[in-house]
Amino acid sequence: MAEDRVLLQDCRPDTATIVSRRSGSDMNPEKTPFLAAEPVRLTPAWESCNLPNDTLNLKGVTMETAALEVDPPTDRRNLVYLTLLLHGIGTLTPWNMFITAKAYFVDYKFSPSYTGAILPYSDHFVTYLSLCSQLPNVLFNWINIFIEIKGSLTMRIVWSISIEVLLFVGTVVLAMVDTSDCPGLFFWLTMLSVVLLNVFNGIFQNSVYGVAARLPPKYTGAVVLGSNISGALTAIASVVAGMLAPGPKTSAVYYFLTALLVLLACFDTYFALPLNRFYRYHELMAAKAKARSAHKGRPPYLKIFLQASPQLLNVFMVFFVTLSVFPNIHADIKATDPDFWIPKDVFAQVTCFLTFNLGATLGSFTASLFSWPGPRFLFLFVWARLIFLPLFMLCNYQPTNIVRALPVLINNDWVYWGIAVVHAWSSGHFSSLAMMYVSGTVDSQHAPQAGMFGAAMLITGLISGIAFSALGRSFVSWSIFK
Repeated sequence: MAEDRVLLQDCRPDTATIVSRRSGSDMNPEKTPFLAAEPVRLTPAWESCNLPNDTLNLKGVTMETAALEVDPPTDRRNLVYLTLLLHGIGTLTPWNMFITAKAYFVDYKFSPSYTGAILPYSDHFVTYLSLCSQLPNVLFNWINIFIEIKGSLTMRIVWSISIEVLLFVGTVVLAMVDTSDCPGLFFWLTMLSVVLLNVFNGIFQNSVYGVAARLPPKYTGAVVLGSNISGALTAIASVVAGMLAPGPKTSAVYYFLTALLVLLACFDTYFALPLNRFYRYHELMAAKAKARSAHKGRPPYLKIFLQASPQLLNVFMVFFVTLSVFPNIHADIKATDPDFWIPKDVFAQVTCFLTFNLGATLGSFTASLFSWPGPRFLFLFVWARLIFLPLFMLCNYQPTNIVRALPVLINNDWVYWGIAVVHAWSSGHFSSLAMMYVSGTVDSQHAPQAGMFGAAMLITGLISGIAFSALGRSFVSWSIFK
């Protein structure tokens, strides 16, 4: 009886097969040729058969993910690094924009020449601004660690940037509107805008550090570097807007529009990240690490915090010392030499704001070049920075409306400027290292939570330093020094 015998079965109907048509009596293995007389077309490889992964025993693996794992990609042209650098700039843009615009609010919107009256808002505007900025920021940085919005870092970043953009649009509108007849309403609308901006900026900042924690440590350093660059760019934007605009109102519009451009750039570039193979590879590795620990339920937040606590404390101390001095004390140090080469009217701008922003940026950059000191000994240098607190007090610190009783022991402007340079560089360098080391102290699946703890400690150190700096005025006027 004749019987077709299929030697190769194709997985697609339009593919030919090799068939033997010999009867059973003719099937002599000695006489049967190795190849049949019919035309032969080879069966395609299993990759093109469109078989389900379960059939191929490759459940959960796609060709793309397999290719990424076999050949891990590199960050070509540093596109991911530059993207996170930009987001680092965006995280501190709201704070820097408002704190640098002090002259716009105090000398223009609340000035007697504009409102026709002497108002109390200008006297303590910076204090109100600092409280409204940093309290919601630190609160929502901590809440964002434990409560996931839609369960996705992407949703947190996209929605927070979107709302910040809308709030800055409102700020631009307020700058264009004549508020001379209702300065009180303008003040409280501004404070409300600042509160909401920093609520969502806290979520944005915390989530960006969570994204960076999935990548190698230098990408967390890119976020810190960007936050330090933000201050310098904001100061430059303020100067340029003042030079190009014919008046303070137009200058403010140009200035706040710069913040809109930065936030919109952050929004666009974030959507470009998933298109990058390097980013997708590390996102895949983070997802696999998270899947391995999914059966364990919620992340062990206490365990993560305790494991990362040495570096978290370093983050806190760096920013505590920095903000205890800058800008409240730093900006009120006056020149002692009347013939010093920097004019008195720009002495604070050069030796305080410009020096700090450039020095901190340089420090963040050097941290990306060499990781010294290492995680084990970083705390020694971080705690040594406490020496800056008495050093700046001993310079020619002359707070407004305060009679100084403490003697001025550092009365050389070059020495003071040298102290300012070291303070700025060490702030940028050590803060970058501490943030880079945080994610390496825990298991890889917990790195995003550790990164968010680091961001929360950063803001906590910042607001603690601002609060502590208020004691400087009382300290130098203490009667015990008379």
